[in-house]
Amino acid sequence: MDLTLKIWRQKNSSAKGKFETYKVNDVSPDSSFFEMLDTLNQQIIETGNDPVAFDHDCREGICGTCSLYINGRPHGPKRGITTCQLHMRSFKTGDTIVIEPWRAKPFPIVKDLLVDRSALDLIIQAGGYVSVNTGGIPDANSIPVQKQKADLAMDAASCIGCGACVAACANASAMLFVGAKVSQLALLPQGKVEAADRVEKMVAMMDMLGFGNCSNTYACEAECPKEVKVTNIARMNRWFIRSKVGAEKPEAATYD
Repeated sequence: MDLTLKIWRQKNSSAKGKFETYKVNDVSPDSSFFEMLDTLNQQIIETGNDPVAFDHDCREGICGTCSLYINGRPHGPKRGITTCQLHMRSFKTGDTIVIEPWRAKPFPIVKDLLVDRSALDLIIQAGGYVSVNTGGIPDANSIPVQKQKADLAMDAASCIGCGACVAACANASAMLFVGAKVSQLALLPQGKVEAADRVEKMVAMMDMLGFGNCSNTYACEAECPKEVKVTNIARMNRWFIRSKVGAEKPEAATYD
């Protein structure tokens, strides 16, 4: 496969960026998108120039660091995958591929395709944890959990915090991420004790960091590599309202 790549190059967060055009030839359709970028970088290095900076770690769809727009879509043209799981057979020879970093105010560009996604870590630090003493490790059957709630919690916990929901949203909203992280804890017995404080603190941090509100276009769900559902946003909103208006005491709230 012979491809034309239009890649965003930016020296640092304060520099002015621009698209630069590259050619890569004889790309195997079975190679991953990142292997193709590795090939490009090897070509660039051999000419004595600075390679394209992009983020990656596991290359197995687990870490969520591969934050790339590919032809205007987070993680590329396929659904339910991260960039590292995208293969070049999804394109055809002669294609022009436009590659950009996430575009959101809370995700400043570090260099080229690298963005700083630490804003999501700050949201987790605000309340995405269980701090009450839950004792030692209990027997698996000693804390009964309804299967429906256990399944919902597991689905929410599949979020890898990649930020594709933010990148896909017209308002750069992080509500799918926050809704998933709130849900995975508050749906389970260990997380219910702090459920009210958790949702207030995490939403407050999300707003403080400059993320937008939900646009209700479902773009976040459509582009999420783990297909986390927008029902987590609705659930988070219900819990937030309950907490704010005091309709239920935190210790009595059902959080379902």
